[in-house]
Amino acid sequence: MAVNVNVYECMFLLDTNKVAGNTTELSNQIHAILEKHKAEVLISRPWDDRKLAYTVKGQKKALYYLLYIKMEGPSLVEVEKDCLLNENILRFLFLKIDPKLVDVMVSLAREDRPVALQTVQQDPTGEDYFQEDDRGPRRSGGGGGGGRRYDNKD
Repeated sequence: MAVNVNVYECMFLLDTNKVAGNTTELSNQIHAILEKHKAEVLISRPWDDRKLAYTVKGQKKALYYLLYIKMEGPSLVEVEKDCLLNENILRFLFLKIDPKLVDVMVSLAREDRPVALQTVQQDPTGEDYFQEDDRGPRRSGGGGGGGRRYDNKD
């Protein structure tokens, strides 16, 4: 029985207290986990150092580390188990990439500043804000209403 080899996009949130400006040690740990399970690393790079939306394992900030790997699907379960045991990895996510998109995704990941980061628009104040559009006002907090409005209209 032949096992399919897939390409995965992997995003790791690494503890910035342990990175301390030197990602080499943590990147070597991640590579060791992957090589142990016969994964071929296509791309490996620090993506961004950001404040988290909520605390993760007591941390308010993390280094996002991006990898593209090629490996057999069944081995992914063992890789995830090893990642859970590594205290330097706060969170991780593996996404299977459609074979038609692999070349494009890998080439974009090789760029110094990925296109996704260049196109993100953030509010310069860092605060949430409310905008109305042609669909009318929106509510926050889920289905039943009662959400807080941020447009200063009463």
